[in-house]
Amino acid sequence: MSDTRRISTQGRLTPVLLCGTMLAGVCHAPAMAQQSPASTPPAATASPVPATSAISPTQTIRSITVEGSQRLEPDTVLSYTRLRVGGSYTRASLDEGLKELYASELFSDVQIRDNEGALTIQVTENPVINRIVLEGNKRLKDEKILPEIKMAPRQIYTRSKVRADVARIIELYRRQGRFAAVVDPKLVKLDQNRVDIVYEISEGPKSKVRQINIIGNNVFGDGRLRGEMATKQARWFRLFSSGTTYDPDRMAYDQQKMRQFYLTQGYAEFRVVSAVAELTSNKQDFIITYVVEEGDRYKFGDVAVKSDIRDLSSDALTRSLRMHKGDWYNAKEVEDTVEQLNQTAGLFGYAFADVQPEFNRSKEDRTMAITFRIANAPRVYVERVDINGNTLTQDKVVRREFRLHEGDAFNTFQVKRSQDRINSLGFFQEKLEIEQKPGSAPDRIILETNVEEKATGELQLSAGFSSLERFILSASITQRNFRGMGQELRTSVNYSAYSKSVNVGFTEPYFMDKNIAVGADIFRQDMNSFNYISGNTRNTIYSQVRTGFQLRAGIPVTEYLSLALRYGLSFDNVTLDQSTYYSDRLTPNVLQCDPLLAGQYLCDAIGKRTTSTIGYSLIFDSRDNRIRPTRGHSVTFSQDFAGLGGNVRYLRNRLSADKFWPLGGGFIFSLRGEAGYIKSFESAKSASGDPVRLVDRFFLGEPQLRGFDIRGVGPRIIRKYYTYDTSGNVTGLNESRSTWSDDSLGGRAYYLAHAEVEIPLGSGARDLGLRPSIFVDAGAVFGVRRPTYANGGLLDLPTTITLPYYDASGLRQCLSETDGSLTSIPNGSSCPAGSSVYGVQVGGFKEFFYGDTPKPRVSVGFGVNWNSPFGPFRIDVAKALITAPGDDTKLVTFNIGTQF
Repeated sequence: MSDTRRISTQGRLTPVLLCGTMLAGVCHAPAMAQQSPASTPPAATASPVPATSAISPTQTIRSITVEGSQRLEPDTVLSYTRLRVGGSYTRASLDEGLKELYASELFSDVQIRDNEGALTIQVTENPVINRIVLEGNKRLKDEKILPEIKMAPRQIYTRSKVRADVARIIELYRRQGRFAAVVDPKLVKLDQNRVDIVYEISEGPKSKVRQINIIGNNVFGDGRLRGEMATKQARWFRLFSSGTTYDPDRMAYDQQKMRQFYLTQGYAEFRVVSAVAELTSNKQDFIITYVVEEGDRYKFGDVAVKSDIRDLSSDALTRSLRMHKGDWYNAKEVEDTVEQLNQTAGLFGYAFADVQPEFNRSKEDRTMAITFRIANAPRVYVERVDINGNTLTQDKVVRREFRLHEGDAFNTFQVKRSQDRINSLGFFQEKLEIEQKPGSAPDRIILETNVEEKATGELQLSAGFSSLERFILSASITQRNFRGMGQELRTSVNYSAYSKSVNVGFTEPYFMDKNIAVGADIFRQDMNSFNYISGNTRNTIYSQVRTGFQLRAGIPVTEYLSLALRYGLSFDNVTLDQSTYYSDRLTPNVLQCDPLLAGQYLCDAIGKRTTSTIGYSLIFDSRDNRIRPTRGHSVTFSQDFAGLGGNVRYLRNRLSADKFWPLGGGFIFSLRGEAGYIKSFESAKSASGDPVRLVDRFFLGEPQLRGFDIRGVGPRIIRKYYTYDTSGNVTGLNESRSTWSDDSLGGRAYYLAHAEVEIPLGSGARDLGLRPSIFVDAGAVFGVRRPTYANGGLLDLPTTITLPYYDASGLRQCLSETDGSLTSIPNGSSCPAGSSVYGVQVGGFKEFFYGDTPKPRVSVGFGVNWNSPFGPFRIDVAKALITAPGDDTKLVTFNIGTQF
């Protein structure tokens, strides 16, 4: 007698077919059609075979033979079933053996044949996966999907794993808001029982939120409540917003936001009854419906603080509360009060004070009485300070910023201050926090700081374009955490059409492990000053070469006040192009700077000077972060005295201050101001009449005062050129600014003020380093003496004169009228017959003195900072609202590839 047990080949357990008789010695389940792995196979069905004999209920297994195995040894196949030679078996045990073999997921087909106790197990092994292929995925790349697929090449193929992988891929797309995504797995059979698995993906469009409906709101309109939500309705003006895609987590967050909003408005009984998101038939849009109950609006009843801590006065704390009886109930104020009371307790050393608000709601008069109970707690001391995660930075670099040490009484203010100081280092992740953990005893606390180090070294090689300096090439190496000791080492080289500089600097913030900062800088700067001729044409008017060094030291006076000392020595050489600006008009046969060509103020600046300065700065800084402050203020007063050696004497004074306020929602408002005055201790030896040299004065304009061009504000000499008729008679002055020659003089005093609001953006824009802002700037530079020349006033030459050119030997040159050749003659001699003096015609202009007024210049605008791959980028669009005659305005300014 023979009996066969079989399982379906289509990947799931089918009803077991029991054959009471044999048909050709074997009983088979009916064959099933091939299907794709993702489809659901039909249930196995069988036509009953007429019974011819019965199977004995219990028999003994005489032998077991395994057939059809290719990769697996027969003993391995038998290890997956409990059938053993010599053991007894029944119909039920054979059925169980089939299930056990199939449960291994190694076989696509299993049969057991029984011939009077001689069992034959016929298996068909599942194929081996050759490779996994993704097709049709564009929005999600292979490297995003493949980690979610659990099957891999050289593994055994099973349908259950395919279904699980399909579900994971679809879930990935749903997280991206693509609920219409379809994944169709295909099986490609290969030789040697191998297969390729191909996932054909139809990504579909993002499922947007078409409509947000709110039912039950009577006090606040739908638009007001939608404004509190992170999810937004899809509209054309939200083309780049990520909030218009459906996200179930965001939907739960929106319910919390609605509840928080109502609780801040006094509706203590508000609740969201239901929230339903319906997917449209085309799977492209969601319609979200909230059903809410607003309830009654409550006011604060009696509000009091009951403290069990001896050092905390209940009456004093009650008087300090911001909410009062009769005010509208506000849950946010309650949360803030709990936080404030915890901080107050922390200031007295009670780190684990437990503040619990007790609510007493009166539905009759709709009031909410609150008692804040502060449970008794021991005063806490710092047991240990732990610093984790710093692999490069030495422990002492972080520890020296702590305002609390082992054994100190706990103080929340000092913890916050320590946190701000560590954040200001700029060595670690943003928004680093110091965790407070219980110590070994109730009166002990552990301060734990888990840091994530970020790159503090910067190698920058950049080329850019600046509206200030045209093309710029720069290379710099900066390490702000040199050797992990908090030291700063920097070197930079900059080259542009108008400036060249080399700078090397080093700063040790804790000299010999004392709270004293020392540093030194060595520099060489080659700078060209310029004026504007014919609009945008720049004309280099003088060159200044400065070489020097500076020594620095900083000493803390208090926690927020510090004293900075410095000494600098520099050598300046200001030169002019002799062929352009020199003549012997003033003194025959003696070449010297000619005011007709250069202006008297520029002639006075020529020469070599040695400047030896000693200075100090008093700095008060309470900002939470020196790099990206969000709150706090700073004030700096500086004085630099030149005259400790050298041949320059002056006292330069500066005062600057700023303050930052967080406005909520990521908005940051700041006010900044600065002013300066320079007092010369030299007499006015020059014809221009000002004792402060041109190179030592203050200048103002772009980029300090946006909306104005470089040095576009303040005292200046403008040359306007005469116009003539065909007969050569003067008809007037050309009032087109593009034809003027504009020379900025600077001033001895200046002031500058900024008001700015930084606007938050989404997380994607923040990751790109985009920081937009709107601003108002105001300022002025003034206090230079009106230039006076030998004739007692500004130059006014309606007619032109010819100033001769000189050769390399300093001899005059004559131009032949016949062949145009040049002939050199001794100075004082006349040109031969048939030739004339070769030179340049000057004159035909009138000079005007403008801009020496303390009247504020005001501009408004907006700008964007971007930490681009090419270097820091800043663009500002500013409109000058208040100007003075002679000011040079500018609408758009930008800089890229250089810090400013």
